[in-house]
This record gives sequence, structure tokens and C-alpha cells, in this order.
Amino acid sequence: MSPPIRTTILISGNGSNLQAVIDSQLPVHIVRVLSNRKDAFGLERARRANIPTQYHNLVKYKKRHPATPEGIQAAREEYDAELARLVLDDRPDLVVCLGFMHVLSPRFLGPLEGGGLCIVNLHPALPGAFNGAHAIERAHAAWLEGKIEKTGVMIHKVISEVDMGTPILVREIPFVKGEDEDLEKFEGKVHSIEWEVVIEGVQLTIDEIRKGRA
Repeated sequence: MSPPIRTTILISGNGSNLQAVIDSQLPVHIVRVLSNRKDAFGLERARRANIPTQYHNLVKYKKRHPATPEGIQAAREEYDAELARLVLDDRPDLVVCLGFMHVLSPRFLGPLEGGGLCIVNLHPALPGAFNGAHAIERAHAAWLEGKIEKTGVMIHKVISEVDMGTPILVREIPFVKGEDEDLEKFEGKVHSIEWEVVIEGVQLTIDEIRKGRA
């Protein structure tokens, strides 16, 4: 029987997708949950499951540099380099970004890719649509304006271009005419589908990792 895949999970918020992974039967050993927000409830979810946690915030790096575009960029690169070190210290096989609200730069991705790690992200949109933050709200607004009839959720490989990595699993979510599709209800629908997609997408990624080893 194959050993569980050592997995690091990066979060920023409530952690409901993290909870889906914790409650699942996925063959993973979560070695750490890391957040860039100290008050992220996902950290509490991890602690309740006896999973090690870490808080790693950008602010202290920004304080070392002037508030110029160059200074902010330097701070982000230092932050990402240290984040890569923290992740690699745990020797994971897989890194899963579940609502991690920080754009990862080559200073993070390079060391992890060099270490042979697979990095995936859950994003509540279809490939190439509504990249970046507030994707659900932006899709809902576009539907109200008659510009789209569907959105979706995907698990994809992480590259330096935001939400543009190769999709691993995509699930379409149609907007339903005549239904009371207000934003709050629609967000609930999307999140319930996310919980399914994250399990299926991580399992597909695990299968790919194990195939590569074989």
C-alpha cells in the first residue's frame, strides 16, 4: 500500500475547503497549514485536527523597504523566498492553495519546482475567466449584465501568471434563469461545489504524483 502524500496547505481565510480535505478519505498526510492572515479561521480548523500551523505575513517584509513599487516588489520577493524555505523544511510532496490570497512569484515557485513539488490551486472560475480575487462576485455581476450564462470551479497547476496554470479538473456551474440567484445564495452554491472539486482534483493530482514515481 502506498504511503500517504505529504501535503502542505496554504490558506488565508475561513478554511471550509481545508475542512473538506481534513474530513475526506484522501490519502494525504497534512504536514502543515500555513496562513498569511493571523485571524484565518482555517488555522483553528487545523489545530482542532492536530495539524501543525504557521502564520507568515508580508507586513514585516514591507517594513524593511520603502513604499515604492520597487520596495514593494523587493518585500514580496523576500516574503516568497522565506515562504518557500518554510514549506520545503517540511518536505512535502504536494502544496495545495485553498483560498490563499497572495500571488506567488518565481521566488517561491522556483525552489519548489526545483525540489520536485507539485503545486495546485482551487479557483472559483472557468479557465481564463475571472482570474484573481473576487471571481464569484465578478462572475455574478457579469451574469446580471447578460454577459455570461455560466461560471465554474477548477483545480489547476500553479504558475507565476495568476490562475493560468494547466487545469486538472474543471466543473461548470450554470446560472439558472428564473431562480433567486442572489449573490449570497450563489456563493453558497459555488462553495458546495468547491468542496467536491477540491477532493476530486487533489485525488487526481495524487494519482499523477504516484504515476510519476512509478
